[in-house]
Amino acid sequence: MLKFFSTYKVIFYLINILLIILYLYPGSLLGMIIYDNKSIQPQITPDFIISSNHFYVFLLISIIGFLTFANSKKNILLVVYLIFLSITLETFHLVIPGRSFQWSDLFGNLLGVVVVILLNNFINKYGRFKK
Repeated sequence: MLKFFSTYKVIFYLINILLIILYLYPGSLLGMIIYDNKSIQPQITPDFIISSNHFYVFLLISIIGFLTFANSKKNILLVVYLIFLSITLETFHLVIPGRSFQWSDLFGNLLGVVVVILLNNFINKYGRFKK
């Protein structure tokens, strides 16, 4: 799996483009596709303190990012990019019609990134991948 993502970096880039399109669309593009109503947002699991959908999305994109650049020296750049992306995309909801900025969404984005960063550091320090 590690070799697959590092060989096909285009997957990470395409997922980033898809995420940006979904985030910047006024209304819910997934709601439009699934429910034929752009005002309904599909919900994977109930929200707790943070938005679970946002947590899952940024957890997934962070995992794919770290698998893509696992053997690269660009991990710091990847971390900065993921944190910047999570903050910037949610901030754009202040000006996009049909979307609203929510702190729970922002914290869901950031927590998804931070969990993967911590797991990556733990695996690099104690895991079987350490050389």
